[in-house]
Amino acid sequence: MYLKKIALFNYKNFDEASFQFDSKINCFVGKNGIGKTNVLDAIYHLAYGKSYFNPLAVQNIKHGEEFFVIDAELEKNERNEQIVCSLKKGQKKILKRNGKAYDKFSDHIGFIPLVIISPADRDLIVEGSETRRKFMDSVICQLDAPYLQQLIQYQKIIVQRNALLKYFALNHVFDNDTLSIYNEQLNVLGKAVFEKRKNFIAEFIPIFNKHHQSITGNNETVQVVYESSLFEKELLTLLQENIGKDRALQYTSVGIHKDDLLFEIDAHPIKKFGSQGQQKSFLIALKLAQFEFLKKQSGVKPILLFDDIFDKLDESRVAKIVEMVNTDTFGQLFISDTHPERTETIVKSTHQSYKIFNL
Repeated sequence: MYLKKIALFNYKNFDEASFQFDSKINCFVGKNGIGKTNVLDAIYHLAYGKSYFNPLAVQNIKHGEEFFVIDAELEKNERNEQIVCSLKKGQKKILKRNGKAYDKFSDHIGFIPLVIISPADRDLIVEGSETRRKFMDSVICQLDAPYLQQLIQYQKIIVQRNALLKYFALNHVFDNDTLSIYNEQLNVLGKAVFEKRKNFIAEFIPIFNKHHQSITGNNETVQVVYESSLFEKELLTLLQENIGKDRALQYTSVGIHKDDLLFEIDAHPIKKFGSQGQQKSFLIALKLAQFEFLKKQSGVKPILLFDDIFDKLDESRVAKIVEMVNTDTFGQLFISDTHPERTETIVKSTHQSYKIFNL
């Protein structure tokens, strides 16, 4: 599978731009603020139906314009495919495959397997549990369509249950029968999500450990730990035990929406005890493990986006990545960098075909 070409209209800082890509390596070079990352984000947009860097869809429209369009052609399983993502202010975003609009964006997730490695990944370490849950869920969703539907349905019921708890508090009433209906539904969905997350982490951790050892020379002991209250008790029991707390807080305090991934180095949080270099190694290993996991499960090499990482890595880490390109581990690669000469030196050393776009 490879992305052949992309056209951007009023997307972020672009009025109109189009690019025809090499099937192996594509580099966007130029000064900061010129739009290199925006091209990578447009490619990410095609895979996930949203921006990696800006969750507010309307803010991806070029300032002063009314709409954006991303129009791309790719080849998958020896078939040409056209994917178009567009948004007009005041309207819903539209995602089309070969001229036909998706009823649900979730039906598209997984069609273009893709992994991004970016300085923004540091949020996985420094931000709250929601960021790490989203990382875990984004990997599973690309391979398991029912999982995404279960997550969506679970979240809808959480919203409804929270609204009911607020209603109870405002009106000084309580209806356990209605609450029990939500509890039963959450229990079924929560158990399904928990089992899939648990199975994913069991498969993912050995792949992560392998990449981390390779990057660091096996000099550090790191761990990824899946934390969930469902390891202790089933969700129905937890919801019943915490009803007093939930009524006081007016929201649902237990469940898979509170799960987390703990990132540790030498049994301590890497956020507090890891150096910048150790954190970078951890994150790159995490994303390379994501790439390998998707590749192994789907049988397709995901598109890989490297956003400005050569500027953030030392030579040994760059050498490791180049080595993986040389061994044909990766499929199609997109790189953004501020130094054209450095980029060309790196990609030439891979002995693969490449294109460089000077922005």
